[in-house]
Amino acid sequence: MRTTPSPSYSITLRLEILNKVGMFGKIGTAIGEVGGDIGAVDIVRVGKGVIVRDITVNARDEAHEKDIVDAVRKIEGVRVIHVSDRTFLLHHGGKIEIHNRVPVKNRDDLSRVYTPGVARVCMAIHHDRERAYRFTIKRNSVAIVTDGSAVLGLGDIGPEAAMPVMEGKAMLFKEFANIDAFPICLSTRDTEEIIKTVKYISPAFGGINLEDISSPRCFEIEERLKQELDIPVFHDDQHGTAVVILAAVINAVKVVGKQLERLKIVILGAGAAGTACCKIFKEVGIIDIIVCDREGAIYRGRKGHMNPVKIWLSENTNPRMIKGSLSDAMDGADIFIGVSAPNLIKVDDIKRMASDLIVFVLANPEPEIAPEDASPHVRVLATGRSDYPNQINNMLCFPGLFRGLLDSRARTVNEEIKLAAARAIASIVDEKELSEDYIVPSIFDRRVVTTVAAGVSDAAYRTGVARRER
Repeated sequence: MRTTPSPSYSITLRLEILNKVGMFGKIGTAIGEVGGDIGAVDIVRVGKGVIVRDITVNARDEAHEKDIVDAVRKIEGVRVIHVSDRTFLLHHGGKIEIHNRVPVKNRDDLSRVYTPGVARVCMAIHHDRERAYRFTIKRNSVAIVTDGSAVLGLGDIGPEAAMPVMEGKAMLFKEFANIDAFPICLSTRDTEEIIKTVKYISPAFGGINLEDISSPRCFEIEERLKQELDIPVFHDDQHGTAVVILAAVINAVKVVGKQLERLKIVILGAGAAGTACCKIFKEVGIIDIIVCDREGAIYRGRKGHMNPVKIWLSENTNPRMIKGSLSDAMDGADIFIGVSAPNLIKVDDIKRMASDLIVFVLANPEPEIAPEDASPHVRVLATGRSDYPNQINNMLCFPGLFRGLLDSRARTVNEEIKLAAARAIASIVDEKELSEDYIVPSIFDRRVVTTVAAGVSDAAYRTGVARRER
């Protein structure tokens, strides 16, 4: 699958160029001929007979980056001084750090923030644990917990390699919801050990965001922690994805003029996200859902390649008992949702679907079908990428959701809270603005966090799980 150049594969070439007319044109042509997308061009210095420029270019992948550099090296009169990968540079030294909220400038300050004055605050919390929300970071802190077993589209890469993703998520919590989030990457895959560890660290946090833990362990870990902790636990790969997808579906069906309850939906992917989508769809009255895995449709009584999660899916989806391949399942469907892996569906599969069809291909960084191939045959197309319209991104959910949970001091995340978050996201796009290319708001629309937080907080109070007085 040939994707378009992306800022995630962005390089800066520092070039020493013979200073004569036409040289930059040769460079631009060479980069263009191999499919590079030139961004910024800066003059670094001018020397005797030469000029040094920094040229920033977006590529498709690492192999494409190399092709671009090789094409420039071949130009007579151009010397490549060095090449910088802008993504790696951004991560150099880590992306987050801790700052103090109050200054420590003299002995008086020290005696209050630390010993001996801090002892008074400690004892106040000892006598009333709820005061931790008032006098510590707990009131505004979230632990982002992973074991590195199911990271993005990368899979099982381990806790150290998962750190850049968790740091990035912590950045988003802070930037968009002013929440202090901390990456907690665990060097164990044992379900019981993860549950124990999260319970042991929970006193310092107001909420737990489980992240990138492989299925089916993620289901038990979340369920057990929800039962055993008195702070909200939210597995974002499950419920954050499902919340944003539901918001997108709510608006997409308005664009094509269909009704939620009458939709036929095919979901490719029987893991955390696919299962959570089924559950939240059923909450809004969608019944005709077929889930497919690599073996095809999941149906009641299927024997092969099953696990407890797929058994639940077989008993709660596919009411028409459709059997066979993914292509068979897609026949006549209104919506296809891919939460799986790249290059798993073809244009012919899409052509088998109903009219005015909606296709969400959300595998990242490469979707289930190239958007360029699918686009001519669908009415509404969404991806997980930022370089196409309708980006389905969990970031539309988790900052505002946790802001609302922390503000209301909610004990848990229930179904009403998730539905409130989905409806809040959908509501940001005014019906007059709705179109095929605009079914969800931009992740940079600052109204999203405040609207989602308000909806979540209201749902927490309405369902009796909020502990903070209004």
